[in-house]
Formats: sequence, C-alpha cells, structure tokens
Amino acid sequence: MIVTKVNSPLARAREMRGGHPYGPSGAAHPHLEEEAATPSSFKTPDHASILVQSSSKPPFSFNLASIQLRLLIPPNLPVICVLELGMDFILLEISEPVILNKKMQSRSYTNLLELASGNFPVMGRERDKRKLPRVMTVPGSINEFEDEPASSVASDTASSLSMDRIIIVANQLPLKAKRRADNKGWSFTWDDDSLLLRVKDGFPDDMEVLYVGSLNVDVDGIEQDDVAQVLLERFRCVPTFLPPSLIEKFYTGFCKKQLWPLFHYMLPISADHGGRFDRSMWEAYVAANKLFSQKVIEVINPEDDFVWIHDYHLMVLPTFLRRRFNRLRMGFFLHSPFPSSEIYRTLPVREEILKALLNSDLIGFHTFDYARHFLSCCSRMFGLEYQSKRGYIGLDYFGRTVGIKIMPVGIHMGQIESVMKLADKELRTGELKQQFQGKTVLLGVDDMDIFKGINLKLLAMEQMLKLHPSWQGSAVLVQIANAARGKGGIDLEEIQAEIQESCKRINQEFGKPGYQPIVYIDKPISVTERVAYYSIAECVVVTAVRDGMNLTPYEYIVCREGIPDSDSNSNSGPKKSMLVVSEFVGCSPSLSGAIRINPWNVDSTAEAMNEAISMGEPEKQMRHEKHYRYVSTHDVAYWSRSFLQDMERSCADHFRKRCWGIGLGFGFRVVSLDPNFRKLSIDDIVSAYLKAKRRAILLDYDGTVMPQNSIIKTPSREVISLMNRLSGDPNNTVFIVSGRGRDSLSRAFSPCKKLGIAAEHGYFLRWSRDAEWETCGQSSDFGWMEMAKPVMKLYTESTDGSSIETKESALVWQYRDADPGFGFAQAKEMLDHLESVLANEPVAVKSGQYIVEVKPQASSKGLVAEKIFTSMAENGKQADFVLCVGDDRSDEDMFEIIGNAISRNIISINTAVFACTVGQKPSKAKYYLDDTSEVILMLENLAEATDSPPLSEDENDGSLSP
Repeated sequence: MIVTKVNSPLARAREMRGGHPYGPSGAAHPHLEEEAATPSSFKTPDHASILVQSSSKPPFSFNLASIQLRLLIPPNLPVICVLELGMDFILLEISEPVILNKKMQSRSYTNLLELASGNFPVMGRERDKRKLPRVMTVPGSINEFEDEPASSVASDTASSLSMDRIIIVANQLPLKAKRRADNKGWSFTWDDDSLLLRVKDGFPDDMEVLYVGSLNVDVDGIEQDDVAQVLLERFRCVPTFLPPSLIEKFYTGFCKKQLWPLFHYMLPISADHGGRFDRSMWEAYVAANKLFSQKVIEVINPEDDFVWIHDYHLMVLPTFLRRRFNRLRMGFFLHSPFPSSEIYRTLPVREEILKALLNSDLIGFHTFDYARHFLSCCSRMFGLEYQSKRGYIGLDYFGRTVGIKIMPVGIHMGQIESVMKLADKELRTGELKQQFQGKTVLLGVDDMDIFKGINLKLLAMEQMLKLHPSWQGSAVLVQIANAARGKGGIDLEEIQAEIQESCKRINQEFGKPGYQPIVYIDKPISVTERVAYYSIAECVVVTAVRDGMNLTPYEYIVCREGIPDSDSNSNSGPKKSMLVVSEFVGCSPSLSGAIRINPWNVDSTAEAMNEAISMGEPEKQMRHEKHYRYVSTHDVAYWSRSFLQDMERSCADHFRKRCWGIGLGFGFRVVSLDPNFRKLSIDDIVSAYLKAKRRAILLDYDGTVMPQNSIIKTPSREVISLMNRLSGDPNNTVFIVSGRGRDSLSRAFSPCKKLGIAAEHGYFLRWSRDAEWETCGQSSDFGWMEMAKPVMKLYTESTDGSSIETKESALVWQYRDADPGFGFAQAKEMLDHLESVLANEPVAVKSGQYIVEVKPQASSKGLVAEKIFTSMAENGKQADFVLCVGDDRSDEDMFEIIGNAISRNIISINTAVFACTVGQKPSKAKYYLDDTSEVILMLENLAEATDSPPLSEDENDGSLSP
C-alpha cells in the first residue's frame, strides 16, 4: 500500500491513545526502544486529503479532519501513522525528515498539536515535571461499537495514594458560566453549591484533581479551544462540548425521560405516562458518553491516575475507558436510587448498562437497598453472586473483583457554616424569627418534581390541623419549592396546579387574619435565606416518594446547631431539631433519631408531624445531638476519602495479574488472571504426551466432555470414539470422574471397554468395563439418609423448581430451575440446617453450582486421583504424564491433590502435569480451556498421537445406551 499525499494541519487531527500503534496485532516495531525519541519540529504537507493506492482496491481519498489518527515516532525512522477506517488499519509513512532531540517515555501519550509545536509533556511518575496537554475539540464521527485496541499498562510498582492524580468525571463541571457584558468571551467561577467541588477535601494534599464534564451554556465552536485552554489552566477543568441537538436527546431525552423515571420506579405504562424507550435517544446517550471518554483519554496518564465517574448520565463510560486501558483504576458512584431488579429489567438496554458498570473497579451506592438491587440484577441476569470478605462486598467478574461500596454522601460543614455567618450578618434570621413569632414552623425544602411528594406533605398538614385543632393558629408549614433540576421533567404542570389548589384550599379553611397555615414559596431564594429558614424551623418534613439521597435534613441539623463559638442571639439556647423523613429517601437509614414515615399514608404522616412538634425538649435535644455527631463526622470529605481508599484497595492487584480484553461493543470485558494461570497449549501437551511412557488422564463429565446445559445427557459418538482411542493405548490409564451415579455412567460409556469410571465423586470405582466395582468409602452405613431426606423434602416443597436426586451414596438437592435469588437463599439455609442435623454423622455437606450435596466424608474426586496414582506406582507404572480436566468446585479437589502429588512421591518429579479447568475463572489448576469444544479438540489431538487398536464392535455399531 502506497500513500502519495499526506497533509492537513496536524492540530486538526484528533489524538488516539492506547493500543498498539502498529495495528490490532500488537506487534512491536523492531526499532522501537524503551526510551523513544520525539521530534522538536515537523514539517506538514500542504494538501487537505490523502490518496491511498492498493493492489486490492481502487484508489480512494478522504479528508484527514474526519478520520482518527494514531501517531508513533520511532527513533531514526520516518513518522509512521496508523489510520483507522472502521475495522481496517492502514499504515501511512510520512517521508519528511524527523529531528530527534528530546526524550520521552514510550508508554506516554501526547496529541498531534504538541508534536507539531515541539511542546512535549512528560507523563511518567515525575509529578513535578508533568504538564497537561492542550485540550483539543475536533469534530468526528461517533460509533457505539468502535472497538479500539486496549492498552495494558504494565508496572511492577504498587501505586502510592499520595503520589497519584484523580480525574473526576461528571455530566457538568462544578463551574458557573456567564457571558461577559461586552459579549466578548465568557466569565467562569466555581460553583460553591456543587458537590464535586468539595470532594477534593477528602484527598491527600498533594493529590492533583482534574475535572472532566460539560458546561451548562452553549459555547460557540470558534470559542471552544480558547475556553478549553482557560478552564484547564485556571480551574483544572476539561470541558466536553456537546452539540445542542445531542444534549436534547442525551440529557433531556434518555437521561431525564427514560433513566431518571425508571430509577425512581416509574414505568412507561402508556405513551403519555413517562417516556417509552426510544432507540435514537439511547444512541445519543452512547455518543455523549463516547465524547466524555475522548476528553478523559486526552489528559489521562493511565499508570498514575484514578478515574471517578459520577451518576447515571455516564453509566456506559467505564466500557469506553476500559477498552483503552485494561488496568485503569476506575470507580463509579450512583447518586440516584437503583431500582429493584423487577423494575430495572424492564429497560431494553439493561444488559449493556449493567455490563458497562461492571467494567469499573468499584461501584458506589448511598444505601444497602440500592446495592442489594444492583447485586440482584447481576445475579438474575448474569448469574454473578457476591461475596463478603472482612466487611467488603465484591463480585467476581471474569477474574476481576468488582467492589461494591455503600456509603451515603455528606455535606460540606465549612460551606454551611460560612453561609450561616453571612445570613446572621444580613439579619435575615432575625427577620424571620420576628415574622413567625409565636408560631411553630415546620419546613419543607424540595425540588419541583413528581417524586418529592410535596402535595402529600400538604395533605398531611391539613390532616394534622383537623385531628389536632390545638395547632390551628400556631402551626405553620413553610414549603420552599426550588426550580426543577434541568429540563425534561414529567407532568410538572399538573403537579404544580395540584399544589397550588391544595395551598389555596387549606389556607381558606384554616387561615384567619394574621395566620396562614401554608406559606408556599415557589420563587428562587438565596442560600442565605434558605439557611435562615432552617435556623427557625422546629421540624423539617421530607415526604419524597423516592429520592437518591436528599441532603436537606443534614443541612437543617447543622443550621440548628448554630455557628461554633458565636455569641449571636440566633444561636443561643439549647440545640434541638426534629425530622420527619420518608423511608424511601437515601438519608433515612443514617438518621436513626428521625421519625420515619410512609409518605403515601397521609394519616400516619400527620401523626408523625404532630409527634415531632409535641415532643419534650430533652428528647429533641438528645435526638439532635445524635444526628449532629453523625453529620459532622460523616461529611463530604469523609465520603470521598473512604471511596478513594476503597478504590485503591480494589485496584491493588491490577499490576500483578495478567489482563486482556475480550468481546465487542458493550459485551467488552477484561479478563484478569493470575500470571501463572494460562491457556493450555495443544502443541505443548501433545509434545509431552508423545514423550511420556505412562500416562494418567482424568476427565470430569458434565461441563467438561458434555456441555453443562445440554438437554441430551448421553455422550456423543465423537466422545465415545475419543474415549476408546485414548483408553485403548496400553500406556494410558483413562478415567471419567463424575458425581453421577454408577448405573448412569455405566450405560453411557458401555461401548468403552477399557475406560475407567469413578462414580459419585469416587465412592464407586472400576478400572474397566469388565472389572468389578470397588467401594472407596470406609462405611456402608447410610442411615444418615433417613435423617437428611425429610430436611431436603421440606425445602423442595417450599422451593418451586427444585428437586432431590437420590444416589447410592449421596443425596443431592438441586435448584437450577428455581428463582435464582430464592433458590440461593434456600440453599444457604438448608446447608446450615443439614450441618446441624448431621453433625455427628460421617458425612460432608457441601454446596456447589445450584446444588447442595450430602455425601460420605471419605468420598471426593481428590481421593480418587490419589488412589489412581498410588495404584499405578505400586504396579510399577508410575505416571510421567498427568492430564486432569474439570469445571466445578468438586474438581478443585483433584487439582489440589495433583499439585501436592510430586512432593508426596505419588508421581515422579519429572512428571508432566496438566491440571486444567474449563472456563477462565480462579482455580487451583494452572491451565484453562474456554469450553467443552476446546476440551474435545484437545482430546482429538491426543487421540491422533495415540497408538490405538481398531474400533470395537460396539463402537462400529454406534450403539449408545439411552
């Protein structure tokens, strides 16, 4: 392939980071050294297109600005570019000379503008020398399933928390932007109300914090580069500029009309009730997440940086970043509720989103309920079960442990206290005290949306005044309704009309001159005024029917505590506060002194409000003190510090394990395995097989030579043929080692004359078809079965889809067809029950994949393997080749015995040992094969190398037992 013209200003080309610069194969260039040199000057051709000539295709040209370009500068060579056109990679050689005069690490990344200008940022661990590259904003096409090679960042040095940088990614930057008065440019300031601005208080002092997100204003294309440069230099912010048309479908469409209602338990039952799924909105959501990923990739140093992604707007971003950097340390925190699995599973793109989240290292939720719903979805959709170890919850996902963090966010104490001082200085608190003198103020502060339950609160106030007339004339509910967050709210006009009507009716019924029971404020108020209302309120009422966290009660508690060390009258007297909080709000579990209510029950809410304002002063003070201790110690800094520490712990093994990415689109995931755990090489095993004189081959049945979910449970002709050819070699000892009963296995392998069978995990064993069955167990007393059967029957009757399998030596309760969650819970309960009942019996109770099994203690696949090896050695046929293949927990016993066999002199020190599990998963085996088809392929290669006798008559007839 010859390139005749290359041009366009390099500043227009977009940087592509990660992956192997010479194409998808990842082959290293022969001249690339560890410390590659980079040019300080580079001459760019003049034309704006590239003409490509190929022997297999007619010539074609394209615009350089519309493609994605990856650049590598090997020392003493012309510049090599790799053009990525869909799934094709084209190598381009730029013939201009390259001047080599500066050093940089070959694992670093820089964009083309930096190369053209000679400004080379250092991206290694020398933190004081590192500079951020200029942020580029280049038009380009977005492809949901654009699979780019992942870069596996290798390092043998554990990261140090205090030496790293964290990139915080959210939909919006913690900035306020407004156009200058002269309409020439923009003015930017920090948004003090933004939670993201405060998270850095929990990080080490020397940790650099970088923000990536969008702006809440539309910046013209010609201004975007300048704005980006200013924000990076002054605020350490990297803006993602989203086109207005994309924002409409991404944020207003998919986020606000589909994800947000669904996560708050609102299903699109009809077209006018919520938003029906729209594929174009989903594509916009993916496109926006892709743009965010490009901005992160522009500035990331994957060896040193943490990435912390926030909220439901960016739920598929982890996949885009993980595809580029396999070992990137990345966390995600969901600030909204996560719905129950029954609700979430109605989402048409449920698997795509869930798989994307699982590409994070740590996933955070406000409450255990939200985390439990997420884990339930993982269990029901992917069969993933979580494990709790030393207080930490984790999901094993293709060898990676995805941590689950449960930690409610807090508030920034310093900011609230500074606002309180300002409110005190402005005398606003005193004015409100005078306005409501002699009144008992209940306060509600809510955003205007359908899930805040504002009208339910008004109805509860009305009911309280009816049931407790003594409060008429003295109790006042002040309801502050903040503007809705963003656009895309559902049914807001109807909700607002309903609220207005309720306020009018209640005030007309119970109001009188100088008294209105409802004070409704639906206009914007300042932060200082809101704090002033907190200070005078006897009780805050939160009646949201569903809310992610809601920090209003936290703010109220701090305001009621007052300003520390202040002599102001507004803070004199005992500190007290009362809370009436919906049980469906994220802050509810952490406020144990609050009165929790079901907001849908108006009567109980009315009674709770009456109880709160009627409670004795000492109890109010006690509850306030309890809440204030919690809120003041679990602030936003505590939250962010705890999350970062858990993210560091979750990523501790990143640089120790071998990682590689598999899968296309949102099916992409990273497989992470121990360095010593590798795929079984057929060439290696065949070579060792041919050299050996005495061979032992032990094979599991279900899931190894027979697919686990196969409806037909008898072996195929191919398997029968392989068993005959392998066992027919006089130098081979071949066994099927299975948990199945001996009658079943005898019928299945009746054509195999010389095949050994170990049935029921080795309790029964025979060396060939014509040999007698041996009993390996020490006891033939099965009286314990009469004790275990009634227990299993009890659970079978109460667990739909479960059954009992009675074997000669064991009882198996299986729940493969039961509800996954309920079956797992029942299995766990049954395990404890059986262990208690059979405590004095010579049996073992074990759980496996969808089973609970009771069997004799002396029966295991490991003991079978030991018996076979020992017998071979005693007969002067000590094995010098061992192959053991299995797929489940019971096979791990075999792998463990094989691992210790050499030290126990059961097999020779020179024995070639191949312990192999089926599937890429943590195992005591050192090798793996992906599935049963690869096992069969491996056995076929061994059979071809085997000196086998002619096929038996049974096999020629093809007669297989049913």
